[in-house]
Amino acid sequence: MKTTASNKKATINDVATLANVGKTSVSRYLNGEFAVLSESMQTKIAHAIEVLNYQPSQIARSMKRGHTKLIALIFADITNPYSIDVMQGIEAASREYGYILLVFNTNNEIEREKHILQLLFSYQVEGVIIHALRTHDRNFKQFSLPTVSIDRQIHDLPCDVVGLDNDQASTAVTRYLLDSGFEAMLFVTETIDDIQPRQKRTMVFKQMTAEHPHCIGEVIELNSSKNQQQLDSAISKFCSKHRGMRKAIIAVNGAVTLDISLALKRLKLEWGRDIGLIGFDDPIWASVVGVGITTLKQPTFQIGYTAFQLLYERIHGNSTDFRNVFYPGELIVRESTE
Repeated sequence: MKTTASNKKATINDVATLANVGKTSVSRYLNGEFAVLSESMQTKIAHAIEVLNYQPSQIARSMKRGHTKLIALIFADITNPYSIDVMQGIEAASREYGYILLVFNTNNEIEREKHILQLLFSYQVEGVIIHALRTHDRNFKQFSLPTVSIDRQIHDLPCDVVGLDNDQASTAVTRYLLDSGFEAMLFVTETIDDIQPRQKRTMVFKQMTAEHPHCIGEVIELNSSKNQQQLDSAISKFCSKHRGMRKAIIAVNGAVTLDISLALKRLKLEWGRDIGLIGFDDPIWASVVGVGITTLKQPTFQIGYTAFQLLYERIHGNSTDFRNVFYPGELIVRESTE
């Protein structure tokens, strides 16, 4: 009798029918419960699985045992190089521990974040690693899944937090510029709003420059809807106002570093010659554009890897006090500030 191949995926019912056994017996075979099955039954089931090329759903089997091995990873902006770098650490750890990541992007939209959080229970994820939009976020009110937060403490959500030691990093950046003889500094940040890293980096900069009367410290908070025009105007005014002084610009993150680089090009200013430039994060292009850009490199891989480890411990019953794990950054000096 000639048989034809079918594109239809075989089910556990198909295996049971071909082997002429019950579905429960097949399930026991798949779960390794061979002691309750006769050798004859095991042989028939094995043969049926081979003939049908049956591939059991690992997720379905895990759900039946109460462990899906699924972790939700939620980023505010997946296009941000910082997010991608942190994700590499999380992915490496999840692979090592045998977990699967479901990656979500909120695209900096609060309603989208809310929708994603509501979906997680239907996906039956075991835990969540999140780079939340804000510190005070009603989306997390009464959220019950084990959670680890990247970069910021979420108000009213008990969870572990992993990120950069912003006190250390901001101090290192500002101290380096002060020691290098810069007399006027412009700190450029995106909207600070309720975002802890931006708050902390800006605050440390203000405190340190205020303690050094010989140095002028200014802050510009960008309105994202008119970034380019606002940034060009702010840099032009800063340079004109402090003509003759040794000047430098600090960027709050990698995205802003890129915006400032483009603005300086438009204004025909050269970093390292006309003005100093230093930025938080260390995107790969920072070492090759112009004379290179001095950066504060974050241990992004370690941040991601530790985030998964902490979540894994919570999933598996760790009920100790929640921890804040903050890693120091590394100053990478290039010619933009020499």
